[in-house]
Amino acid sequence: MRRSHARNRVESKSKSTTNPQKMDPIKLQIRSNSRSTALFSRNSRQTKPIPSFIAVSIAISLALFAFIYIVFFSSKGSVKYGIIIDGGSTGTRIHVIRYRVDGVKNPVFDFKEGLDSLRVNPGLSAYAEDLAGAGYSLKELLEFARRKVPKKQWGETEIRLMATAGMRLLDDEVQERILEQCRKVLRVSGFKFRDDWASVITGNTMCMVLSEFIETMWVIVYDFMLILR
Repeated sequence: MRRSHARNRVESKSKSTTNPQKMDPIKLQIRSNSRSTALFSRNSRQTKPIPSFIAVSIAISLALFAFIYIVFFSSKGSVKYGIIIDGGSTGTRIHVIRYRVDGVKNPVFDFKEGLDSLRVNPGLSAYAEDLAGAGYSLKELLEFARRKVPKKQWGETEIRLMATAGMRLLDDEVQERILEQCRKVLRVSGFKFRDDWASVITGNTMCMVLSEFIETMWVIVYDFMLILR
């Protein structure tokens, strides 16, 4: 409608001018360009990109939120468990260890409330003539562990059996038969287990474990001393 009115005005005005053929095209061209320019400016405003500093600010805010959530909410509430079965010469003892993982994935132990143990007699080496009895002797210990570890965490809680003194005195074949009976029970315990996690540890292995334990304890004590300063 606007173009038709403009055309009528130009035509009526051309009657009063002396050279209409030179004036009309110029006026029409100016009007056409002004409309296209306005349309282009509107489109450019609609598709204007987000400034880079805003995008960077959003990314930093999201990263900071994720870090705060992991450190102060997720990690502090991340309580985990580990189970160790110590097959000694006179008895078998199970240790259920409860610990918390801090913001940098280090284990934090509670020495008052974080350890539960139970012992049964005799030791695994006493079942050299009663192999099935070796596996059966673990059932009471496993029931104890199931009461200490929440059921939803059974599948992620590792359980390991380390036989020591008495088992080392037996022949290798007898050792393996006793261990296999224990593995059968541990496989269906509900906890996370692999066959190589049940073994007879040597004196060298015991020294290595003890060394690592002492080193870990020293780090914990050192950190505690720093807190007291």
